Amino acid sequence: MSLDSIARKTLDGVLPSDAEIMFLIEQAPERLPELLGHAHRIRAARLGDEVGLCAIVNAKSGTCSEDCAFCAQSGHHAADSPQYPLLSPDEIADAAGRAKASGATRFGIVASGKLVGGSDLDGFEAAIRRVAALGMVPDLSPGILERGQLARLKKAGLRGYHHNLETSATHFPKMCTTHSYQEDVDAVRAGLDAGLYVCSGGIFGIGETWDDRVELALLLRELGVPSVPMNFLTPIPGTPLEGRAPLPPEEALAIVALYRFLLPDRQLRICGGRPTVFGPERQHELLTAGASGLMVGDYLTTKGGDAHADLEDIRRAGLVPAKE
Repeated sequence: MSLDSIARKTLDGVLPSDAEIMFLIEQAPERLPELLGHAHRIRAARLGDEVGLCAIVNAKSGTCSEDCAFCAQSGHHAADSPQYPLLSPDEIADAAGRAKASGATRFGIVASGKLVGGSDLDGFEAAIRRVAALGMVPDLSPGILERGQLARLKKAGLRGYHHNLETSATHFPKMCTTHSYQEDVDAVRAGLDAGLYVCSGGIFGIGETWDDRVELALLLRELGVPSVPMNFLTPIPGTPLEGRAPLPPEEALAIVALYRFLLPDRQLRICGGRPTVFGPERQHELLTAGASGLMVGDYLTTKGGDAHADLEDIRRAGLVPAKE
């Protein structure tokens, strides 16, 4: 067994066995550059040289009913998070226009909360039409939508539905107690059944094990999720995880590489926590570690990096920004 043989099997369409997955994890600390190199080759073979760029707006912030331990927007925590109702369609469209000018082609409208009421649904519908009119791909991260709501928003032009599973089913009860993991899985399935481009991934560095990371990846593969956002914890004061140290960049890179082996043909989009874990000096390493997409601009409650620097990193890596 070797890293090279596992990579060649993956390129031939044979996904790693349990023993091979363990071998990849065990080899990562000592042979990280080799592991990253194989992950990059898998990504190039399956997805070419394009890097997808997306951006989001925090369209409705704070007072969330859920108690996710890592989130500043939970009404259960004492984090100093902005609180405001759903932005107007004009405000959302203005944010989308700024994201487009930074190179993003997909634009996510993100709202705190678990369920969507009628007035917010009307606002989402109007905002989706405005984002689409700008020539951008409208995505929505509103919590859990009913199937009828998904159909209505798809008719309005919604292309992508974002709903993270966050972590494994095993680790989830330690992170959230106000809804079940199955509710999240059902929401992902509903989005897929509606024919939407579903973006569902997780957050790493929240106390999960390597087994939890593998469990999440295998479930996403089983569900058929095409796009997997990969977030890394930024410890936020006032949340239960405020005292947890950010992941070392080497461990975060190894997670991205492992996910490329387990999800060879899926988009792996690096999102929240990128500046915290990698700083401005090492973010470019993600582009040769198996990643195929970046979120540019700010995140929900934390600052992002410089979109122009991201474009330069893409060019330095011999890659090109995706047109869509």
